[in-house]
Amino acid sequence: MIAVGGENLIDLVSTSSKEGLPVYTAHPGGSPFNVAMAAGQQDAQSCYLTPISSDKLGDLLAAKLEDAGVMLAGGRSDKPSSLAVVSIQEGIPSYGFYRRDTAERQVTTNFLNRITPEEVKILHLGSAALIEGEDAEAWEAAFASHHQAGRNGAHKLTSLDPNIRPSLVADADSYRARVKRMMQHADIVKLSDEDLHWLYPGTTLEAGFTACISDCAAALIVLTRGADGIIARANGTSFEMAAHKIDNLVDTVGAGDTFMASLLVWCSRNQIDSRTELEKLSEAQITQALQRAAIAAALNCQKQGCQPPSLQEIDAAIGI
Repeated sequence: MIAVGGENLIDLVSTSSKEGLPVYTAHPGGSPFNVAMAAGQQDAQSCYLTPISSDKLGDLLAAKLEDAGVMLAGGRSDKPSSLAVVSIQEGIPSYGFYRRDTAERQVTTNFLNRITPEEVKILHLGSAALIEGEDAEAWEAAFASHHQAGRNGAHKLTSLDPNIRPSLVADADSYRARVKRMMQHADIVKLSDEDLHWLYPGTTLEAGFTACISDCAAALIVLTRGADGIIARANGTSFEMAAHKIDNLVDTVGAGDTFMASLLVWCSRNQIDSRTELEKLSEAQITQALQRAAIAAALNCQKQGCQPPSLQEIDAAIGI
């Protein structure tokens, strides 16, 4: 089972204008929420660990995951839903967040110990939930514990996508330190080029990626660069591939989350559920996993907002 933890929220996306004012459409979202949904869309056994509000907006969030076949392990909370206001220019989103004392912040170590299913093999965390507060500390502790269990011989993997939102970060040094600590407990790490520049300010992309490899204990590190494609490092081998062609780009909302989920689903479907199995992957297998994830991300970009493709849609695009 793939377990995903991190924020859920409602994206209020600027889709048009009327009389000079922006018109917003509500979309269930949040990076980890999107990863869980995308994994479910690909028929992977998956669960979502974060509480979802019992308000009307929370009903939209819960329904979206349940429709994708995702188990709501974190249940519902009486606290309100978090919000993100999303403005899009030339297909690129920018965000403003409102998530103080909301449902998805009601996470503690005791809560996670109580609700996390025993059958979880892959634990994925990321994004705003890791920035600050008791919930961030609880997520970090759970991540380290899951990783240690895997290192002790169990079939367990950890996956991290920082998906950094600078506008939310009050203490950059503290947040950078947490991300780098968690990279030491990660088996799979995915970052965007924006994430890398924020984590390693003042460096070139190449120098930042080299520094990331040095700071990171992951067996697979992936850097997504939008239209410039992907570079990765696995088991001492470097990979580079062009971005998958997108014939009719609508926007890039959720593209990275779809990529991340697709990579985890590939691992799950191929019984790559331990560090040992991950380190055994051949160059051809890693290339296949990355290419499939890139195709899934491209399919998502052909729709408005995060609308991850199904397993069948990805197979059709690949030609299976």
